[in-house]
Amino acid sequence: MIDVNLLTAQPTLCGDRVRLEPMGVQHLDGLWPMFADEDVRAGTGTMHHFAREQIRAGLAKARGREDRADWAIVRLEDGVVLGEVVLMDLDEDNGSMTFRIALLGPEVFGHGYGTETTRLVRDFALGPLGLHRLALEVNAFNAAAIAVYTKVGFVLEGVRRDAAHRDGEWYDVHDMAMLVTDPRP
Repeated sequence: MIDVNLLTAQPTLCGDRVRLEPMGVQHLDGLWPMFADEDVRAGTGTMHHFAREQIRAGLAKARGREDRADWAIVRLEDGVVLGEVVLMDLDEDNGSMTFRIALLGPEVFGHGYGTETTRLVRDFALGPLGLHRLALEVNAFNAAAIAVYTKVGFVLEGVRRDAAHRDGEWYDVHDMAMLVTDPRP
């Protein structure tokens, strides 16, 4: 049984190096590079352009939703916002949600922040939240992300061929998921 109260009043999740804070307007300055910088935006998989006020309005609505959870990824060492992580696409009947993570850019890649964040959300989603299945999609060219997802227990379920178009090229998209009964390395 999914405890949707944990989505409405989502907790702060703490690891050894990151804290996942329920997202709000206070994170706007830290998250802004994900939306303002075209290269960073492309790395998140979106090509949409957003005005700062659109982002502010979205952050203002992020809390208190019953159908998703949005966190800012904050480095414990210095309080710097490193990115965002989201549980979305709630399917209560089937006990599943979709996972998405976006780090701000190459300067924060390769330090274990994404791995720790993914584990924290995985354990929350398949633990107290009560999901049966946690799914994600990742572009096939994102080998680093695929390695992280595999390391923490996600399983490749399928490949959607030429499902993403970027810079004039077509790329495959991998569908991965984890069940509550799967090992959690």
